Amino acid sequence: MDRRKFLKGAAATGVAAGTATMMSTSANAAKTVRLRMQRFYGTENEANMKRFAKLVKEASGGSLRITNFSGGELVPNDQMADAVGKGTLDMALGYGGYWPGQIDIATIESGLPGMWPNRDEADYLFHGMGLHDLVAEAYAEKGIRHMGISYGGGYDLLTKEPIKSLDDLKKMKIRATPAVAKTFKQLGIPTVNLPAQELYVALSTGVIDGCIYGGTMEYRDLKLVEVAKHYTSLNMITPGWTDCILMNEKKWAKLSEEHKAILTMAVTQLAADQYNWFNNGNREAASEEGLFVFNTLSAEDSKRITAAAQDVWKAEADRSPRNAKAIELAVKMAKATGRL
Repeated sequence: MDRRKFLKGAAATGVAAGTATMMSTSANAAKTVRLRMQRFYGTENEANMKRFAKLVKEASGGSLRITNFSGGELVPNDQMADAVGKGTLDMALGYGGYWPGQIDIATIESGLPGMWPNRDEADYLFHGMGLHDLVAEAYAEKGIRHMGISYGGGYDLLTKEPIKSLDDLKKMKIRATPAVAKTFKQLGIPTVNLPAQELYVALSTGVIDGCIYGGTMEYRDLKLVEVAKHYTSLNMITPGWTDCILMNEKKWAKLSEEHKAILTMAVTQLAADQYNWFNNGNREAASEEGLFVFNTLSAEDSKRITAAAQDVWKAEADRSPRNAKAIELAVKMAKATGRL
């Protein structure tokens, strides 16, 4: 979205009254508002964050400004939600999987195995069936405004040897996160949890035979393709996760209506930029000759994963009545689409 389209969108909501000049004049009448925002990424998505800050600054005539900080720069990444709630941070681009102990629905929000097979179903679950309303409610209880979902990229399997079915994995040891590990346990697949920085050595020395960490872009950038080339699409969950864009509720309440409209549209653009960044990066990495050997699990195997994940879904549902409502929505959608 260029600046002209951005301002045109603001005008359509009655904010800009048809011209950028009127918006700037009105916004400049107020004191400049400065917001501090931390992301859990490092420098890899810095271009998107700079674009976000630029859109906000230009659309407000300089009266609303974002200062960006990379992961861990102000607070540890797993404390960002708490910091936003307390006002230590004004905003954050975070990941709910970091704070399930603080917000009951955070793990569900970030995406459980088998929860959605494509972007359309994820959108419908969040915005058509009401999952985002439940998520926003949970964050609001902590003084946090949940401004939107930002979808991640691929989340599939990289192995040293080719995979034809889930049963092939029973003879291997796979790096997986706790939720995936619990799901794979139901299928008789051995797993271990390792941090990203240990994956290269673990694969090259045979400690693990494969890993589920991200998409082709992540596997290329971590140089894991040097020791494992077989990329298997699991159809387990696509997009592979969701990030969240958060803001301190008291800080939001103090913004002018113009600033609220500008920030809301800029957040929407940031989410789109993040999604495009992942997908473009994955396509680029996948197209590089000789990097990967591709395979896709059968639809039946993918249904087996969703069925095996039901213990994980139930465990999340048991955490709170709100979580139970969220899982009820996910089950309803999975049954309607024939995945359960």
